[in-house]
Amino acid sequence: MEAIFTSRIKAESALSSVLETDHLIIGAGPAGASLACFLAQHGLNGVMIAAAPGTADTPRAHITNMAALECLRDIGLEEECVKAATKGDNMTHTRWCRSMAGEEFARIYSWGNDPARKGEYDAASPCNHVDLPQTVLEPILVRHATLNGFSVRFDTTFLSYSRDPSGTLITHVRDNLTNQEYQIKTKYLYGCDGARSQVIRQLGIPLIKKPGQGLAINILAEADLSHILEYRKGNLHWVMQPDEEYPVWGWSTIVRMVKPWHEWMFIVFPFPGAEIETFPTHDEYLQRVKQFIGDYSIPVKILDVSKWYINEIVAESYSEGNIFCLGDAVHRHPPINGLGSNTCIQDAYNLAWKIAYTEKGLASPTLLNSFSLERQPVGHGVITRANQGLRDHAPVWEALGMLDDDLSIRRKKFAELSATTPEGMKRRAQLMEGVKGTEHEFHAVGVEMNQRYISKAVYLENEESRPPLPEDPVLHHEITTYPGSRLPHAWVNTRVPGKQLSTIDLAGHGKFSLFTGIGGEAWKVAAEEVGRSLGLEIMTHSIGWCQEYEDVYFDWARRREIEENGCILVRPDRFVAWRSKEMISGCAEKLQKVMKSILGL
Repeated sequence: MEAIFTSRIKAESALSSVLETDHLIIGAGPAGASLACFLAQHGLNGVMIAAAPGTADTPRAHITNMAALECLRDIGLEEECVKAATKGDNMTHTRWCRSMAGEEFARIYSWGNDPARKGEYDAASPCNHVDLPQTVLEPILVRHATLNGFSVRFDTTFLSYSRDPSGTLITHVRDNLTNQEYQIKTKYLYGCDGARSQVIRQLGIPLIKKPGQGLAINILAEADLSHILEYRKGNLHWVMQPDEEYPVWGWSTIVRMVKPWHEWMFIVFPFPGAEIETFPTHDEYLQRVKQFIGDYSIPVKILDVSKWYINEIVAESYSEGNIFCLGDAVHRHPPINGLGSNTCIQDAYNLAWKIAYTEKGLASPTLLNSFSLERQPVGHGVITRANQGLRDHAPVWEALGMLDDDLSIRRKKFAELSATTPEGMKRRAQLMEGVKGTEHEFHAVGVEMNQRYISKAVYLENEESRPPLPEDPVLHHEITTYPGSRLPHAWVNTRVPGKQLSTIDLAGHGKFSLFTGIGGEAWKVAAEEVGRSLGLEIMTHSIGWCQEYEDVYFDWARRREIEENGCILVRPDRFVAWRSKEMISGCAEKLQKVMKSILGL
């Protein structure tokens, strides 16, 4: 496979060891690999390098949400990802318990499995949450990228970049197998190199930092717990032992399913605020894992131990000139809410079409300025929500008595949960409210789907002020066609029923699309004329009675927020670019003006 694409990279000189490519991606994780896939969708090719010897060797990110799956669905990867993932019904609950085999304190439905919330999830997207560990996702993305135009070089470290007199980027890299250093000339450089990003460091982009929440230890282990999980189905299990002694480094853990039900990640937290000077031995890790499992007869094998810090960091901007940074390079946070790799994928999806349109001469380079303007606020919101999500667990810890370092006090508080006293009633109510408070992590369809873009790539002329978000924008999704919002999902069909399609499926595919209905024929003619004049295709879709697509559930009529003869213009990344609430005279001239404004022409 490497040989097929080597011909696409021109060696300037064998002696000077300089390669050339238009697109150089640093990092092959979810951000870099998905960016390569999305650029390839537009017919672009390039090189992706990574210092690691291969794709992820530990599971790391795992929740893949609807917003990210919609992006992968656009390039035909959703089915493969869902097939490789653990399905949503294995993610039914998050639990709090003494041990995996022991007594249970509380549980909450999670990731769209709450019967009371299922309708809101179904209304938000044609996709469903799955558990797809990074060890499984990355090979899918990398393989797709290599099959569609990107050469991938592992064991290759980014050292620095410079510019020649013409402004071309010269990237200095090292082959870690031979220690040979060489250069890659590139038009665009993409920093997708994770939380220790060298690209961000050299760019000198300031980072907005808030105090972190301490250390966490990941212990990856094999242990067959299938007989235990029959009545405890879920992919996240908080294990807390308030009335027992514990090592200061092993205060509590989230036991996270990696492969049901025999591979697990124990995300271990030290006592809050504790300084860990000496780390445990392998045997001490093993002993604590067995305590968390609660059944000492079960064989346990530790596969890996790693340490990380709970950060709350976002870059002030994501780009400078023709250098763009995305993923963990620009937003760093705990895995709470499962927003990490999902945000990386959406960063890449936002950027790829803008690069492609600019490269093909369909848009002005000023379009690229919208990437940071649109995605940086999203990143800021993500790191804030993820860290608040962790803090949201504190009332549960307090109700269980976990926050005291004195064992006798912990035992007293925990015993109150069983007492038929006013103190017992109060503590049980605290536990119930504390668990309810975590729904902002486990039912957060709003924070996953409510992104609002404000930039010149969104046309707001003639729009009134944007309606406010729902009262609780973390829990609830705002379905709207207001420009800068994601296109609403609605199932549609043909007059003679065939396979159902989502409005999401009609949009995307690397193109602008225009939605109209009965009486909107002039918009379709206008789209063809404007597309021809700009040298691009604007796909058109008419939805309604006896139209191309039937609004069989009338969901589109309820969600479109325009008259039947109005139109909604959707960008290639399926965000609404502009809308006209009804038919207007001179619709072709207006559409031309809108398109040129969005594209910076």
